[in-house]
Amino acid sequence: MRTLRPWVLAASIAFLAAFTLPVPAHGAAALLQHAVDGSWRSAANKARDRYRHPIQTLELFGLRPDMTVIELDPGGGWYTEILAPVLHDRGHLIEATAPADAGKRATAFESKLKADPAVYRNVRTIPFAPPAQVSLGQPNSADMVLTFRNLHDWLNDNPATLAAVFKAAYEVLKPGGVFGVTEHRARPYENAVSVSHALHRIPEDYVIELGVKTGFQLAAASEINANPKDTETLNVHRLPPDLSGPAGEQAHMRAIGESDRMTLVFVKPGR
Repeated sequence: MRTLRPWVLAASIAFLAAFTLPVPAHGAAALLQHAVDGSWRSAANKARDRYRHPIQTLELFGLRPDMTVIELDPGGGWYTEILAPVLHDRGHLIEATAPADAGKRATAFESKLKADPAVYRNVRTIPFAPPAQVSLGQPNSADMVLTFRNLHDWLNDNPATLAAVFKAAYEVLKPGGVFGVTEHRARPYENAVSVSHALHRIPEDYVIELGVKTGFQLAAASEINANPKDTETLNVHRLPPDLSGPAGEQAHMRAIGESDRMTLVFVKPGR
């Protein structure tokens, strides 16, 4: 874990000592493995498992098959492909996403859900388009809220937008509910707004500080998705899978791999 601001550590250390992450219910590990191995996942998506570590990440978050889980801004649905089958029978997966008429990506995601009802028939979508739409449902109604590599987009819009997303996650979670975060990581103590605009990364201390100010308690800060080969000074889109830079640098970018990422577990207190 990267060095954090002293007051953030002080605010969290007692809770970290007392809190034990929920152990997945019987069968959860098998369901996760089945989902990761699923035939509905493309070879390209499976190839990214070595960078995104879905099983380890979701086990860290404490995913159980009987939970109500909200995934924020699922993009192309990389994690949806794993969450949906795990929650299919006993849980509820809610995708907070832009309406289908909001653009090609939203339309493609809706088409993805409709194309494979065996996997996605029980997935529900709700409109989510910060800052205009940030409500995630009835207060105290969800067990888990998840966001994967989205925080910088909301920060790039406005720091208040990112704060509103954290507040919405806090409000919708039940006491004891988990807000699981992965995000491209910038160097500690950099100006969060500037580095986010330039590199699409956020310093880990900034994210933890925001979580604590929102009312969450930090339960874990894991290096599951760390990449020591990434120097944290590159725009993340130059790295795989985008490789948006010059063709001559792509071999070097592939050798680095995907971005260095923080993986944080926040918990709403009160259970």
